[in-house]
Amino acid sequence: MPESAQRERPPAAAAAAPLLAVRELQAWYGESHILHGVSFDVAPGEVVTLLGRNGAGKTTTLKSIMGVVPRRSGSIVFEGAETIGLPSNRIARLGLAWCPEERGIFSSLDVEENLMLPPKVRDGGLSVEQIYALFPNLAERRGSQGTKLSGGEQQMLAIGRILRTGARLLLLDEPTEGLAPVIVQQIGRTIVKLKAQGFTILLVEQNFHFAATVADRHCVMEHGRIVDVIANAELDANMPKLHKYLGV
Repeated sequence: MPESAQRERPPAAAAAAPLLAVRELQAWYGESHILHGVSFDVAPGEVVTLLGRNGAGKTTTLKSIMGVVPRRSGSIVFEGAETIGLPSNRIARLGLAWCPEERGIFSSLDVEENLMLPPKVRDGGLSVEQIYALFPNLAERRGSQGTKLSGGEQQMLAIGRILRTGARLLLLDEPTEGLAPVIVQQIGRTIVKLKAQGFTILLVEQNFHFAATVADRHCVMEHGRIVDVIANAELDANMPKLHKYLGV
């Protein structure tokens, strides 16, 4: 892991043992070698982003943490427990939850049925009414089927659904992709509120302007590796370098 990962971490996070520690993570899809020794930490209460161009390995990193990549090696430690050899259902029950880019809304179920579908894995999850307070749009549409929701409402539902489970580490994959600016702002405010409530979030984003409004640190990925770690407070000073990494 880059030395800057420890140097640039906020003081409160640096004092805490990592909630998630990824070391030398390798991943393959068939013969395609996607991740090449990914290493990083996420401390309790942090919001950390994985930034990078398409194909950098960001989503594969989330999938590997959740155990849904067929072949992986290295070390993934969550709350002190090694998970690299566990199946995805066991990993989820430890208190990790993944919100995929495709959202996975069940179109035949209404909003409330979608929210109630995932099992509770531990204490500390939000109630349905607390989720509605976070996302008033969902409260208004609680009886609507998944197919009748807008893209923004589907994203809110996908995030809300994992908040019921009691998971303390949320893996969010491109939550702002394709959404209107007003919805992006609402998602951002929600992430800030979740952090204030003690949730820890690992966020895949291509929109670093959005990421800068919610994250403590940014892990930059290229070709299946972490190539830099930038503290959010030092983002302005590193903007030329970040533009080069992201090709913007």
